[in-house]
Amino acid sequence: MNNKADFNPDNLIQVEDLSEPLTYSAEAFTSREYAREEGDKIWAKVWQHAGRVEEIPEVGNFITYDVLDDSIIIVRDTPDTLKAFYNVCSHRGRQLVDKPEGGHSACGKKQNFVCGYHGWTYNLEGKCTRILDKDDWKGALNDARTHLNEIKVDTWGGWVWINMDPDCVPLREYLEPAAGLLDQFEFEEMRYHWRQWIVFDCNWKTALEAFMEPYHVEGTHPQLCVYGDFYAWSKAQGLHGHDGFDSKDPNDTSAATTIVTRAGKGPDARKTIAQMQQDFWETIRGSTTPTLVNAAQRLVDELPEDTPPEEVHEHWYESAKRDDAARGVIWPTIDPEKLAKAGLAWHIFPNMSFIPGLTFALGYRARPYGDDPNKCIFEAYALERYPKGEEPKTEWVYAEPTEEKWRKVLAQDFSNMAAVQKGMRSRGFRGALPNPHQEQKITNFHRNLARFMSRGSPQLLDK
Repeated sequence: MNNKADFNPDNLIQVEDLSEPLTYSAEAFTSREYAREEGDKIWAKVWQHAGRVEEIPEVGNFITYDVLDDSIIIVRDTPDTLKAFYNVCSHRGRQLVDKPEGGHSACGKKQNFVCGYHGWTYNLEGKCTRILDKDDWKGALNDARTHLNEIKVDTWGGWVWINMDPDCVPLREYLEPAAGLLDQFEFEEMRYHWRQWIVFDCNWKTALEAFMEPYHVEGTHPQLCVYGDFYAWSKAQGLHGHDGFDSKDPNDTSAATTIVTRAGKGPDARKTIAQMQQDFWETIRGSTTPTLVNAAQRLVDELPEDTPPEEVHEHWYESAKRDDAARGVIWPTIDPEKLAKAGLAWHIFPNMSFIPGLTFALGYRARPYGDDPNKCIFEAYALERYPKGEEPKTEWVYAEPTEEKWRKVLAQDFSNMAAVQKGMRSRGFRGALPNPHQEQKITNFHRNLARFMSRGSPQLLDK
């Protein structure tokens, strides 16, 4: 990672100290100066997922991705390659592609990008192919001066990633060790089930952190506690972090308790799994699929009441796997130990959070809204495996933050986000007190923010 100029090791807390009681200030959430500095120190230097490969399947298909003042065009220039350019004409700076008024982003298919101001034209490789009255420049307009300004683009997991730093490390190196633990899910085989966005009244970090730990479940989603204890481990993974369901009983090491499709608590795992899956589908429309829900509903008929939870869980998975295979959806082959190591949910620095599953993923992304530290662009989406040719056609839908639009669980999360943002601006807020065991993803997030920003590292609390 090429950010040595922004890295002050003297003030940065060590990874091993993240398990100790810590605090960090609210500056990263509330300071307009900090928000302005993020543009140069963070967003211009990191890999960001900007879309999905399936959005640009054919030559000429493009999407745009905006962060702060920068707009990026990502286009398929050949059947096997992508290009990414700043969305700006070399002549006078007009954006080449306009985002629809009030829209999330632009998309379409072109063989050339034509500036709407003076007609300068660029091909899919970024070369300027038409300049009106070019001879007026007396030969000064060479290719280097007129070519679109290209940036790094790559893919992983079916996501398209961009980086504005010409000296950045390769995407794969940036994503490790997360990529190595998550390759097994084959996210590239998944497609959008739904995707929604909103401009929300909180900092982008406030929004993202609402989905970075299950420690909030008892307080925010009490209805889910009937299915299990949401106690969790949380670990730093370089720039990134992940967590998984934990047990306060050191003798409970079942892999089925560490992931989102766990057996849950209760005397009858058949009923618990069925109820939990139905609830997930109705109140989230994610973290599961109709196949898993339907297979769970049959458990009571297919297994005796005293079947151990681990056997119920295994039967349920195998039953759903057969159902999916019959409709043309093949599950990835994953070792149970590797599945347990992958955990419940991941944070990919700086602004990606998601819950992985064998046939689904539930993801979140948050970005700044200009230099206003009290607003952000928040997005959530569900991915799922589909039979080839049966993928739904989706687009980004702007949705007000209501239960009707987002369903119950996400609406409950929204109820915290703006309130947290307001509270952190209070003179009475002394700084965060994150849980040392269950919220290390968040303290590691702030540790890495401090690496880029040269300030704001979490500090040990005096005992």
